[in-house]
Amino acid sequence: MKQLITHVRLVDASTDSPGALLIENGRIAKIYYNETNPHLEGVAIIDGGGHVLMPGFIDTHCHLRDPGLTYKEDMESGMKAALKGGFTTLVAMANTAPVVDNADKLKANLDKAKALDLCTLVQNSALTENFSKDRLVDFESTRKYTQAYSNDGLNIDDTDTMAKGLAASTTYDFILATHCEPETATVQRDIELLKEKGGHLHVCHISKKATLDAIVKAKKEGLDITCEVTPHHLYASGVDYKVHPPFRSEEDRLALIQGCADGTIDCCGTDHAPHSHEDKAKGSPGINNFETAFAMYHKVFSDHSIPLTRLSEMMSATPAKRYGLQGGLLAEGSVADLVLVDPQAEFIVEPNTFVSKSNNTPFAGEHLQGRVLWTMKGGAIRYDYGQTL
Repeated sequence: MKQLITHVRLVDASTDSPGALLIENGRIAKIYYNETNPHLEGVAIIDGGGHVLMPGFIDTHCHLRDPGLTYKEDMESGMKAALKGGFTTLVAMANTAPVVDNADKLKANLDKAKALDLCTLVQNSALTENFSKDRLVDFESTRKYTQAYSNDGLNIDDTDTMAKGLAASTTYDFILATHCEPETATVQRDIELLKEKGGHLHVCHISKKATLDAIVKAKKEGLDITCEVTPHHLYASGVDYKVHPPFRSEEDRLALIQGCADGTIDCCGTDHAPHSHEDKAKGSPGINNFETAFAMYHKVFSDHSIPLTRLSEMMSATPAKRYGLQGGLLAEGSVADLVLVDPQAEFIVEPNTFVSKSNNTPFAGEHLQGRVLWTMKGGAIRYDYGQTL
């Protein structure tokens, strides 16, 4: 089957051009730059209505709560919410019940995702068995199913365990993603270990200027370290709402925005963390982000004159490169994981309309800018807002 997406503005990390795009057998067959309506025979036409066509978003950090915590979210509801938000690939954390810490549990979640056929799943393995202090997982067997390891949700407090984890990330060639509390001090410790042991370190949800400063210095020293920022830490400061890490000062927020503008922050990671109303009332930290993430990122970027190409780089190209994934760019031969957005569309956050099982957010009633119109996975539209087809 051939599909031609016409009348679009093509945007990825290196391109911003009017054009059209031909899809064949689930892949991008040809890109027409500066030609918005090429005349082809025997193709199904999808009129993009002059909107922006981008590579599907890749979330480097989310919680699908599956298995064991599915009253908060399950893989199906989470992936449908993600598709609504323009995400086609998800890197899911291992803090489920039970913790995903062996090959059988990894395979079970990957099989579940394959059967759903919604989003591509990268399932993190825990670094330690059941998030223990020092019992490392079996890398030989787990590495067959994942390229990502993390104890996110908990700090790796034991220095020797962190050192061994970094060394293993070189030996077995995986990304070690870390949740750091206290944030800056833990990141500084891990950077010193990275100097000593080597490794592939990814720092989750940074929130402080001092943390970013330490990471910038480490990058200049040639260390293999990347980091991500959440939509809520870019969008707001000083909010009285429980998330880990907490909302920081306005100075910190502006430093993070500058880090996005100058390229020192690598990725956008939602830290989508759905909870029931009861769990939030009991103090569970977390925020529901899939369905508002693009608009929150886009509003901040737009307000600070950061181009859409840079946002695409952080939401698609760099995550794909860091985790060794398909997609991330508009390129002939690439998988047709795509999202059509209207950057100018404004809407009000209404949590009761969320596809997710949960709607925990402090941003109800906020006016955001940038709407996902449809999301395509492997050449098939899996979410359609209903405005363009």
